[in-house]
Parts: sequence; structure tokens; C-alpha cells
Amino acid sequence: IRAGISGGESTNSLDPALAASPVPITHCYTWGEMLCDVTPDGQIAWRIAEEGSVSPDAMEWTFKIRQGVEFQNGKTVTAEDVVATFKRHTDEKAQSGALGIVQGISEMKAEGDKVVLKLSSGNTDLPYLLADYHLAIQPNGGVDNPAEGIGAGPYKVESFEPGVRTVFSKFANYFDPEVGHADSVEILTINDNTARTSALQSGQIHMMNRVDPKIAELLKGAPSVLVKQTPGRG
Repeated sequence: IRAGISGGESTNSLDPALAASPVPITHCYTWGEMLCDVTPDGQIAWRIAEEGSVSPDAMEWTFKIRQGVEFQNGKTVTAEDVVATFKRHTDEKAQSGALGIVQGISEMKAEGDKVVLKLSSGNTDLPYLLADYHLAIQPNGGVDNPAEGIGAGPYKVESFEPGVRTVFSKFANYFDPEVGHADSVEILTINDNTARTSALQSGQIHMMNRVDPKIAELLKGAPSVLVKQTPGRG
């Protein structure tokens, strides 16, 4: 799959904490995996966590970590990795876009295969916040090398040229057989609307984002082109 995505710069990093535009956000979802996800119809889908439970006052959440999930470096994902990831994002030096989310966690700890989070105030919507793309779970929380691009997602990074292209290959040991149908993924940074549309029409790319509303109807009439409108979470 070759995608032409707008919103990429030469200053982009693979550090999920710094993701702030469409290209690095797409990277997070390609090599990364979160504790949970949100489905198009607004439901929680468990990913690295296989279930979650909350105390009656919504002040303490417990997440059970799925067994046998691997990082792309061959290591097994543990509850300690999840806690280390969240803790890194609480450090203001990480400049994380998820700082506002994790600041609401007053205490976090790993207990066997469980992650226990105590909140400063009750929040029944915490799983929706933890699905944030910044919070891709990394080995040891990404403390050692946050921009390494090692996660537990369906594709592993093969090459990264910031502002130009990123190439991924299918991760053979990914835990979910229902996700990741292509052998490889190539993300091209194409910021110009006209160039991105031309690339789609000529077959240079298979998909693009941010379809200009002025040409959406025109594209719908093109053979083999599907224009899909999806709701945002904002």
C-alpha cells in the first residue's frame, strides 16, 4: 500500500511524543500499538490491554495486559513497558502531546500482568484518552531511544526519510491476524493538494488524505476511486 499524506516536514521524528501532524500521526498507527483503540462507532477496542476495570468512584483503573504480544525487536510486551511509557510522557522534557492526559494519573504501577492507574480525580472515560496516538507502547517506555520506531504494531520501520517517505514491512509476529493485510506500506509526504490528487489519479499512490472539498465530487466520479468521509473525534 502506497499512501500520499499531507502534513509532513523534514523535522518530523518517529518519537510518538512529538507527533503533531498527519504524517507522524500515521506513523504512530503503523508501527505503534496503544493500550486500546476507539472504533469508528465510538466503542473501546482492547489492543495491548485485553480488558479493563474501574473502581466505583472511577479513581482507580486496572488493565490486564494481553499475553504473548511482541515488540518488533523480539521482546515481549510487559506491564512494566506500559507503565514506563506513560511515565515518560509525564516528563515535561519529553515535550509530549499527551502530557495533559497522563498528568491526571497520580500513581501508576505494574502488578504482574496488570497495570494499575490511580487518578487525581474520577474519570470513567480514561480508556478513550489512553487510545491517544502519542501513547504508543514502547520497550522500556522508549526512554532509551524514543525515536527508534520500535513498537508492537502491524508494521516495522525499514527506512525513514523525514518529509519525504517512510517504508514499512509487515511484522510477522503481530498479535492480531485481522489487521495488516499488505506486505509493505510506503508513506509519501505530499503536502501539495494538486500533486497529491494527481498522484492518486495516475496510480502513483493508492490512497490520500485531506481531499479538497472542491474536487471531492469530481473524484467520486473517477473509475476505481472511493472517497470516504469519516467523523473526527473532536
